[in-house]
Amino acid sequence: MPPPPLYCPQCRATLALDQDGRRACPQCEFVHYLDPKVAAVVLVGDGDGSLLYIKRNHEPAMHQWCWPSGFVDAGETVEAAAAREVREETGLHVALSALLGVWSAEGDPVVVIAYAASPSGGELAPGPEATDARWFPLEALPPPAFPHDEAILEAWRQDRTDQSSAIRL
Repeated sequence: MPPPPLYCPQCRATLALDQDGRRACPQCEFVHYLDPKVAAVVLVGDGDGSLLYIKRNHEPAMHQWCWPSGFVDAGETVEAAAAREVREETGLHVALSALLGVWSAEGDPVVVIAYAASPSGGELAPGPEATDARWFPLEALPPPAFPHDEAILEAWRQDRTDQSSAIRL
């Protein structure tokens, strides 16, 4: 995350910390907000007990297996971003079936929104952000790559057994 600005982008005065700890301009009252980044994560199940993973070719978690994921673009819905990320990283089109949950952590600028999905077309092939894309059986899943992965996987498993645990799309 880039460092916060030192000067006001509106009047160029030196920014100071306000009572809430944000950088604010004492002259024109501009406030610099550190807005979070929103990431969509998609657990694509094949219906036969396997989950879709990609092997990342970039940081963070380079060379680790994880679910298709990525940041939501400005003006894009989270659902559209989720489907786009799966398509870009795996070549598959998906039908989102449930919102599994939202995860965040103190001090972490990323908010993770996870969905369950099933394939609806396309051909499995790694995209430019992956070196591999493949199905893993539930009894042989790769180790978690990110802090919220275990909780997300548990939400997906719960969704499979109790359809009322997630918001159906």
